[in-house]
Amino acid sequence: MTRRSLLALALLGGCSDNAPESPQSAPPQHPWFADHTDAAGVDFTWHSGAEGAFHMPEIIGGGGALLDADVDGDLDLYFVQGKGPNAMWRNDGDGTFTPWTNGTEYEGYGMGVATGDVDGDGDIDLFVTNLGPNVLLLNTGDGTFEEAPNAGVEDDGWGASAAFFDADTDGDLDLFVVNYLAWTPDTALDCVDAIGSPEYCSPNNFMAPTVDRLYINDGKGTFTDVTESAGISTKPGTGLGIVATDFDQNGTMDIFVANDLMPDHLWTNNGDGTFTEIGMQVGVAIDDEGKPKAGMGVDIADIDDDGDFDLIVCNLRNESDSLFRNDGQYFVDITTRAGLRANTRANTRFGLGFVDFNNDGHIDLYEANGAVLRPQHLPESGDPYAQRNLLLAGTATGRFEPTAVRAGVEHHEPLTSRGAIFGDIDRDGKIDVVVVNRDAPARVYRNITPDSNWLGVDVRRSSFAPALGAVVQVRLVDRMITVPVQTASSYMTASDHLVHVGLGDFDQVNSITVTMPPYLPVQVPGPIRANQVLRVDIP
Repeated sequence: MTRRSLLALALLGGCSDNAPESPQSAPPQHPWFADHTDAAGVDFTWHSGAEGAFHMPEIIGGGGALLDADVDGDLDLYFVQGKGPNAMWRNDGDGTFTPWTNGTEYEGYGMGVATGDVDGDGDIDLFVTNLGPNVLLLNTGDGTFEEAPNAGVEDDGWGASAAFFDADTDGDLDLFVVNYLAWTPDTALDCVDAIGSPEYCSPNNFMAPTVDRLYINDGKGTFTDVTESAGISTKPGTGLGIVATDFDQNGTMDIFVANDLMPDHLWTNNGDGTFTEIGMQVGVAIDDEGKPKAGMGVDIADIDDDGDFDLIVCNLRNESDSLFRNDGQYFVDITTRAGLRANTRANTRFGLGFVDFNNDGHIDLYEANGAVLRPQHLPESGDPYAQRNLLLAGTATGRFEPTAVRAGVEHHEPLTSRGAIFGDIDRDGKIDVVVVNRDAPARVYRNITPDSNWLGVDVRRSSFAPALGAVVQVRLVDRMITVPVQTASSYMTASDHLVHVGLGDFDQVNSITVTMPPYLPVQVPGPIRANQVLRVDIP
């Protein structure tokens, strides 16, 4: 092992997995979720293939997706596999699942997945990132899939998260792929922990950031790599998470990439086919102490009801989350005032989601946790990287408070969790969670919060495709709730595109506005009753 490797691991000690947990208190509450895995019939484990060599990809994956693959109105479940074939589970209509062999069993060393209708035929396709060539799987229309081997997106690097979005505002979905490291088994290093035992390396050991990729859709479901001409190649990184939205509200989609132990990137869309990286200028590249963090999962939400999207990035243990409030021309780090600094730093977080789980009208935060370094005092048995997940309840003051039942699940077993996927799998008006775990079974957590009012908004294009990139604004008497139509967020996962809004005591909303440049806004006048899924069509 090189001296550089030892030094990098020593420097990583400041953000290690060995910090003590902060004491927390919360008012008594019932569990928010029940472990529904066995009842749902789901049996999947992301296999890392770890055999003692401590290769970096083994500690990073994996992801999955919730999507309506067969267009029958419920959410099917797709898992990306590490060592072995990918797998899909068909929803039987009541939140239970059946294994489904439908052409999605592509086998590589899988990492993450993105969903979207890339060929404009009205059904949802799958893009899978791998350590090695990525793959596009096209939906044939009946829920079966075929590999598109010449789609132009087969980059053979180390793909992590990915997102479909309309980069050039021409009406079809383009693709941004986040790459992690320029790494192969031949370039692997031998690293050790603080007591000299073999351990997974830090990305800083390799000093091998790599370039993300931008692909433009030619209108037929095949793509052209424009990474160089678009300016994306000017800033290599160690990317893991991605979210795409119009942060500056100028009518074009921007891209945020969370980098591991490097400044994060915000690519602003110049509207002419090029992007400029402005993360440092607008205040989202580093935290309020001037430090880059180990960025992993990301999400957006309008947490202050001002009509634009705020941003959260989760990081390593002993580094808190970073919550950035969007103030139009720049962002402000409000992590501490939102109650997230002390409440999130105890664990290493990967997948996360801003979701109103209890439908009280305030966004909550779920985080899937798992270490990347073993603690100094190893457990006598079990997974040394396992940690408990986290659930924080949103409040009317904008602060997030820990729930009394950690992770919202009674008797929650610590696991090494990675991707977290969100959607209403049993269509009861409450958002459920699926968590992908390293070398342990995935978990399906059914939302069991008390009934409260809600509204679902299903925004579709004329082709019936989900209108990714649209913005839904729901008007109540005293506030406007703004929600993006997106599937790419969290960590290496794709969630349901359906917009979900908790309404609390409101049994109706005043109106709905759907905006998606370059088209005129679509207005849905009210009153609109609660507790239904409303379909809204745009061009």
